[in-house]
Amino acid sequence: MVSTYGFAPGEAVSAAQLAKSGLLLAGEGTHVSPHAAFVPADERGTVRPVEIGPGCSIGPYAVICGGTVLRENARIEEHALVGTPERGYAVGHVYPGAGASTVIGGETVIRSGAVIYAGTEIGDGAVVGHHTLLRSFVTVGEGSQLGHHLTVERASSIGARVRCSPGSHITSSCVLADRVFLGAGVRTVNDRELIWRDPDREPELVPPSFERGARVGSGSVVLAGVTVGEEALVGAGSVVTRDIPAGSVAYGVPARVRHRAAQAGRP
Repeated sequence: MVSTYGFAPGEAVSAAQLAKSGLLLAGEGTHVSPHAAFVPADERGTVRPVEIGPGCSIGPYAVICGGTVLRENARIEEHALVGTPERGYAVGHVYPGAGASTVIGGETVIRSGAVIYAGTEIGDGAVVGHHTLLRSFVTVGEGSQLGHHLTVERASSIGARVRCSPGSHITSSCVLADRVFLGAGVRTVNDRELIWRDPDREPELVPPSFERGARVGSGSVVLAGVTVGEEALVGAGSVVTRDIPAGSVAYGVPARVRHRAAQAGRP
């Protein structure tokens, strides 16, 4: 199937070809590598334009899919993939390869090798590290820093000024409020029963959540349905099986609260 613009589903074209079709809207002072590629039509043949704000840059061998919007001075480094549609089976749902609006905020940097799926929205001044993966409809607040080799699964919500260190896994539909800090190699779990492709049952996913200012040390595992409270601190290498109250300090396997808010000197 070929769209009315003449582009086949998944076909990669140059910036010049996209501009000639009227589907590339670029502001002043933009720089697009001649080796960058654009994929305007999704797997269903739906074509979406690409908008590039003033002062943006797109590096060599980056791939930008239809529906992508880059705000002023955003930077996409080499070999990054932005706006790619989901396709295939995952957790009881089949994704048909449909595109969606993908917004990269002003002054945001997408490092080389990062993969940003369609429907993601990233706020101003954020950084997405090398080879980090953001699945469909993830949101990231302004000023957040996502380290390299990080995986953020579908529909997760990351607030403003959040720090996620390298090598962590944020399971689908997780909520990280503003100023949350996750150390390196943190693992989150949203499935209590480990159901996959069971014809008689759909998985009941209950992601953990992290309230404003919560901090979780490197190598910790946070299980399904757990809430780490506001300004709570979880020590490195912990396994968190139950809620951690606001302002408290917890650590161990399983993690136990060692200090309450007053003892920890927190409001």
